[in-house]
Amino acid sequence: MTNARPNIILINCDDLGYGDLGCYGSRVNKTPSLDRMAEEGMRFTDFYQASAVCSPSRGAMLTGCYPRRIGFGSFDGRWVLFPGQSVGLSQNEKTVASVLRENGYATMLVGKWHCGDQPEFLPTRHGFDHYYGIPYSNDMGRQVGREHYPPLPLMDDDEVIQEQPDQTSITERYVERSVRFIRENKDRPFFLYLAHMYVHLPLYAPERFLRQSENGPYGAAVECIDWAASVLLDEIKVLGLDENTLIVFTSDNGSRGKDEGGSNAPLRGGKGTTWEGGQRLPCIMRWPGKIPAATECNGMALSMDFLPTFAELAGCDLPDDRIIDGKSITPLMAGEEATTQHDAFFYYFKDDIQAVRSGNWKLHIRRRDDEVAELYDLEADIGETENVHDMHPDVVKDLLSKIQACREDIGDGAAGVEGANCRPVGRVENADTLTHYNPDHPYIISMYDIEDAG
Repeated sequence: MTNARPNIILINCDDLGYGDLGCYGSRVNKTPSLDRMAEEGMRFTDFYQASAVCSPSRGAMLTGCYPRRIGFGSFDGRWVLFPGQSVGLSQNEKTVASVLRENGYATMLVGKWHCGDQPEFLPTRHGFDHYYGIPYSNDMGRQVGREHYPPLPLMDDDEVIQEQPDQTSITERYVERSVRFIRENKDRPFFLYLAHMYVHLPLYAPERFLRQSENGPYGAAVECIDWAASVLLDEIKVLGLDENTLIVFTSDNGSRGKDEGGSNAPLRGGKGTTWEGGQRLPCIMRWPGKIPAATECNGMALSMDFLPTFAELAGCDLPDDRIIDGKSITPLMAGEEATTQHDAFFYYFKDDIQAVRSGNWKLHIRRRDDEVAELYDLEADIGETENVHDMHPDVVKDLLSKIQACREDIGDGAAGVEGANCRPVGRVENADTLTHYNPDHPYIISMYDIEDAG
């Protein structure tokens, strides 16, 4: 599967569940553009992010490595990064953006970063020529019930250009900036990473989408995501870039669930869990003439595969001075084979191994702090409802041996094993938040009025 340095657009949503798109079974959210993208490309059924929460998921996707390998298992004990923390993605790490930029690509991140907000950790220090967006979750600003947070920053490159922006307009601003980047770089290869604010709580959706939604604010936010995709798809067609542009659409982790309007159906669990609903996500890829239209891939693929895959497509060499966990999935994308490139996939909660999948089998050994012994056949039981642990001792033995090998490689906090091949997280002294509340500042919205937080 070769092409002359394709443009790459990676669209990553926030907390969008497996069952939230029409092409993945939703009957309450209208997603015609993404459904059409699936019809014109490939829909993955067994695609995984490396974590069920934001920061480790995003760090893994960008570096091609398990979160624990890059020090992103936990953040001084916390699940994700918070404003003003002294840790973040080490400047010694290579990202998709840095690898592509070193090989002539224009690179830009529009949207959520969430890999550290200190100057040393920002996107422009990790391979992105430009950055425009909110550097962490949209519930980390001044909000009813969260008055202790500093004002939510909107950034342009390394500068905060607005505090406490109107969140109903953020997605439209993201789309405008994305279109501008595409137009400015239409004559050279580019990498655009659009990391949506939606559907993380609180949900501030534009009035247009609220009026037409059949699923409240959540459905409105999903439909706004769909609109954003339609604009980018239209833009690359108008510019004549359609046949030389790979577009990938996915989400960082599962939905919080039906109480907020989301769906991980038919999977069990959701955000923050190592059930399938926490880490198995929708993934659609479209590249006319290269990815066969109206196809479905049942082979296991990982977000960590993006780095080696994009590097191969762009003719780039991967760094040879470090372990990268991802594998190129170009054969899967071309429809040449349906088998995964991975012998096993390991589910972590913070720094602890919780489960492993190999083939159709998934073994759970922990659930948060509790030991469990559960085996599921995901082909026959996608909802993880029937524990067959005692019926397949040989399978359990094999999976436990894989877990032990993973422990020796990148560690397992619950087992007290450090791992031989972990790299340190980035750390700075005298960390500070990007913004500080000033009661005299003329904020357009001084306090967000929805109490929901994700």
